[in-house]
Amino acid sequence: MTDEPPLRRRPAESRTGDAAEHPSPAAPERADAGTEPTTGGPVPLTAPREGTPAPVATPSELDEVVTRFAAGTGPVALDAERASGYRYSQRAYLVQLRRAGSGTALIDPLPLPDLAALDAVIGEAEWVLHAASQDLACLAEVGLRPRRLFDTELAARLAGFERVGLAALTEQLLGYTLEKHHSAADWSSRPLPESWLTYAALDVEMLVDLRDALDEELRRQGKSAWAAEEFAALVRSGARPARVRAEPWRRTSGIHRVRGARAQARVRSLWYARDQIAARRDAAPGRVLPDSAIVAAAELDPKDEKTLLTLPGFGGRSVRRLARTWLAALDDARQLPEDALPVSPTVEGPPPPHRWAERDPVAAGRLVRCREVVVRIAGEHTLPPENLIAPDSIRRLAWQPPDEITDDTVAEVLRGFGAREWQITLLLPHLTEALADLTPTH
Repeated sequence: MTDEPPLRRRPAESRTGDAAEHPSPAAPERADAGTEPTTGGPVPLTAPREGTPAPVATPSELDEVVTRFAAGTGPVALDAERASGYRYSQRAYLVQLRRAGSGTALIDPLPLPDLAALDAVIGEAEWVLHAASQDLACLAEVGLRPRRLFDTELAARLAGFERVGLAALTEQLLGYTLEKHHSAADWSSRPLPESWLTYAALDVEMLVDLRDALDEELRRQGKSAWAAEEFAALVRSGARPARVRAEPWRRTSGIHRVRGARAQARVRSLWYARDQIAARRDAAPGRVLPDSAIVAAAELDPKDEKTLLTLPGFGGRSVRRLARTWLAALDDARQLPEDALPVSPTVEGPPPPHRWAERDPVAAGRLVRCREVVVRIAGEHTLPPENLIAPDSIRRLAWQPPDEITDDTVAEVLRGFGAREWQITLLLPHLTEALADLTPTH
């Protein structure tokens, strides 16, 4: 283990111009770029080396991709494009792959929803993804499930890089700039523009090169085993669908302004009315009715269409067409008996930390000491504290520590929260001491 900072980490405010100070030994040869990265600055990456492939959309085209990737070697770079902000579902609308000897493939999962045949030929290879937790669930929906993976974003966090976006890391470590202006596009639209397809292909173009550079940095810092544990945990749990919240309407933006149980019932009723429409249309809920409109209607409780349509967020044509739906939802909330109104939810786990000093001063002291341990150990190993241990795990441990505080019992509790062995090793016995508060009193 070394306490040296990463060789190629740049200050957070710097974006270009440090190629001479931090040369990248991993920069690949580029036949299409026309020039290699120089000390004058990063080179824009504007086209895949074999050109932008057409999306694969037929079974015969998929068979050709399967054959091609079966013949390839080494890791497989993968990415998926969703339509967050446009669609209700989080399904993949484009899947990108690249492998040495296979080139790049762009697969349209709308006509090809089952990619199990592709999974069969690449399943034993290491998959390379950036921010894998964002894509694993939608990849699993089309039959793609990794057995081994390397997450370049997570690797960069463990290595202590301050900027861990794909474009920032590609520039910093490989000397090329990636445009990210299509990241929020509506990938469910068809046909996909050529510029979008080029963007999608470039997302996997240098992912394996980036993996190699980060793997070298992790080895230099003595963190390879840590990364291996983190990646294995992602393989085990990353494809699970998001946990369904018991009362998702409580996450409506601006709900903190809505006072009273009856008004909150109006938020709830409007939220579920909107959700049903969004699911039926496969549209993002905010495109059906914005949260701000729900809050405004919950606060004013309009009784007629004229009043409703004067509220912010109700002026659009599609929203106006549903005026009777919104008024019916408000009327439903108005008719509820008192015992059917929302009540404060039962909080699982510890209360918000700002209330600890009042409710349990001893626990508040434990939390302060435990947090100090995490921040100190993370700093010593050039890690973000949240990657050293999940903040929720520390809160739960400090609120309800084991009856007998020993290294073994604390470790058992942390394992129950999902902590990895490398995290437990670094934090014990420091957390045990913090929980026991061994500071002598006078």
